[in-house]
Amino acid sequence: MVSKIARRIKIKKRIRGRISGSAARPRMSVFRSNKQIYVQLIDDEAGVTLVAASSKGIAEGTKSEIAEKVGENVAAKALAAGINEVVFGFLFHGRVKSLAEGARKGGLKF
Repeated sequence: MVSKIARRIKIKKRIRGRISGSAARPRMSVFRSNKQIYVQLIDDEAGVTLVAASSKGIAEGTKSEIAEKVGENVAAKALAAGINEVVFGFLFHGRVKSLAEGARKGGLKF
């Protein structure tokens, strides 16, 4: 049986092997905990986080509704920073799907 940490490392290696972000089209990284959801837009060439958002401070709604609000928030920050497109490579269901739909609604292109 594979531990939770080993499983997460395996997923990370698979995603990072296929996807790399740049300043023009950064990689969207999503982390889900049991209570919160965090998202970063990362430039892998320079090794810096360009934009970040999380669900801390958003208290109303279900987890999926909160994730959609976080997606809209990160999209607004990205557009303000001049970022229109991102690279996304996570399993696309549940809260991650809600976050992605919120980001699309906010104006980001995948």
